[in-house]
Amino acid sequence: MTIMAERAGLQVAETLARFIEDKALPGTGITAAAFWTGMAAIFTRFAPENAALLAKRDALQAKIDAWHRDRAGQPIDQAEYQAFLREIGYLVPEPAPFTVDSMNIDAELASMAGPQLVVPILNARFLLNAANARWGSLYDALYGTDAIPGTPAGKGYDAARGQQVITWGRDFLDKAVPLASGSWKDWQGGDPALADPAQLVGHADENILLRHNGLHIELVIDRASPIGKSDPAGLADIVMEAALTTICDLEDSIAAVDAEDKLLAYSNWLGLMQGDLEDTFEKNGAMMTRRMNGDRSYTAPDGTAFTLPGRSLLFVRNVGHLMTTPAVLLPDGDEAPEGIVDGIITSLIAIHDLKKQGRFTNSRTGSIYIVKPKMHGPAECAFTDRLFDAIEDMLGLARYTLKIGVMDEERRTSANLAACIEAVRHRIMFINTGFLDRTGDEMHTSMRAGPMIRKGDMKTSDWIAAYEDRNVQIGLACGLSGKAQIGKGMWAAPDRMADMLEQKIGHPKTGANTAWVPSPTAATLHATHYHLVDVFARQQERRAEAIASLDRLLTIPVARGANWSDEEIRNELDNNAQGILGYVVRWIDQGIGCSKVPDINDIGLMEDRATLRISSQHMANWLLHGVVSTDDIDAAFARMAKKVDAQNASDPLYRPMSGHEATSYAWQAARDLVFKGVEQPSGYTEPLLHAWRAKLKAQEKAKETEPA
Repeated sequence: MTIMAERAGLQVAETLARFIEDKALPGTGITAAAFWTGMAAIFTRFAPENAALLAKRDALQAKIDAWHRDRAGQPIDQAEYQAFLREIGYLVPEPAPFTVDSMNIDAELASMAGPQLVVPILNARFLLNAANARWGSLYDALYGTDAIPGTPAGKGYDAARGQQVITWGRDFLDKAVPLASGSWKDWQGGDPALADPAQLVGHADENILLRHNGLHIELVIDRASPIGKSDPAGLADIVMEAALTTICDLEDSIAAVDAEDKLLAYSNWLGLMQGDLEDTFEKNGAMMTRRMNGDRSYTAPDGTAFTLPGRSLLFVRNVGHLMTTPAVLLPDGDEAPEGIVDGIITSLIAIHDLKKQGRFTNSRTGSIYIVKPKMHGPAECAFTDRLFDAIEDMLGLARYTLKIGVMDEERRTSANLAACIEAVRHRIMFINTGFLDRTGDEMHTSMRAGPMIRKGDMKTSDWIAAYEDRNVQIGLACGLSGKAQIGKGMWAAPDRMADMLEQKIGHPKTGANTAWVPSPTAATLHATHYHLVDVFARQQERRAEAIASLDRLLTIPVARGANWSDEEIRNELDNNAQGILGYVVRWIDQGIGCSKVPDINDIGLMEDRATLRISSQHMANWLLHGVVSTDDIDAAFARMAKKVDAQNASDPLYRPMSGHEATSYAWQAARDLVFKGVEQPSGYTEPLLHAWRAKLKAQEKAKETEPA
């Protein structure tokens, strides 16, 4: 049992209370008594409203379910459908034209365009890698991946592979920072004569700093290095300014089910805000300690000294409105809304950055950046805006210090996006499409409309194209350009960098000034796209576009008259079952919320709860509409458990599922996600995952305390 401590009428896990009082509060100017009293007051005010908003979701879903039941088998008339959605309050009136007026937004969001990382906050090593991914070696990113054809030969340096890298790098420089005449391939060293001399902005010893489209490129000159000594100019590397921003995630990419997990999350966030987070680990037989990088110093052409940030600008993603946490109990004994707990504690911790008490500065403009996921519509956005007002007042922060990133990943939000933005117009810093969760919500909202099209066909469906267009178009119409990020989603295949280089340039071409990448290496490579595309010029072009129609966005992706073969159905079930089991077994058994999971074709994909939501909702939908039977699903799970077991055979911590169904909590959780999928709130996977993970942790702790 977790030991609880009483604080202002709340029951708080004793370890969390000590962390707040001994580590988070000192230096903020806030007393423990004021903090706990303020927290209790916020719960009194906002917890009932939080519950009412969740009840509203359920009420709307019940009405939509009934509407579809009454029209089973009939084609959907868009005019009738939208009139119904307006009548029940699912669709709200469009706001009058407005422009957001967020202030004190750092340049990385407002006036720069570049990659964004999302990193699980429970893993200190990953956090540090992401924070330090502001700068990355282009040569390393090319040499060690499939970004260029072939692979290095042998264990040492492969000169032929190296030449491929050098050629690619010179071609890139010719495109991004062309010389006044000739090619970078012929450059012999010294300050280059650029077609635009203003692109040369500084030096660090012999290194040369260039800038294009707001991003920096550093040419590393080292004639003593293995690469530089054979280069006529002594060029040893091209270092890219890469991950401008990083989301430190308490949500979809982690498994945090109790006070122990939440404490680690908050401790790591404090380490980032104070700049003293470290992680020591073994690599190639040697112990290494990773820390946050310092800023980078340069001298401008006129002789003045300046610095550039050495680290990615850090956001923190809180959880949404749905879940509660046993780390804090309300006076009536109920668990506290986890999103409110996150908002209060992560904001408190970030005060250390605002007061510049750490080793480094995160926000140079004095803002705290909180990404808020899984909000359904403008009323929930307005609720978060008022909650942030209250947190600012509680912590003595100026109004709108807390900035909000709105994840456009739920159907009611994307259908009412302008109204959602208006609800947070004074503090918005970010909108971002989330194809995966958005697809999961599409399926659940229209669960009873009919069987959904196959999962792979979703990416080319008309509603997705409208969704991606509307996000940018509405963001631009609301004045986000130059004030906030307009973002796009994740590249999920971290080992397929050639495909990423070919395809992900599409994101800046949409006018999005950031897009998610799965690794620092991917950030370095994706940074090249922002040199090839002038995002802010592209935004100017797109401002004149008409906003994609609501008719297209609300076209439900049901398979009318589909006649799938038995093989097609089996393949779809196997694909979904394998993805569910491969992810859930790590979540439940090992507490891993995001990792590279082999898919059914043994291709490693970055998986989190959003992908799980799609697969489980898709199977639940086909079961509901009789496309498949319970036996079909169980057979698919049985087949795929054997495959997932084989894929993880080399993991010493792995617990096989096949043959252990009665004792495998992961197996049972996976089945629940499908067979109880229709009844899950918005189709979310968190309630079942948390329950099964907590059950396993309790079992393991009970074994630890058993007498020998």
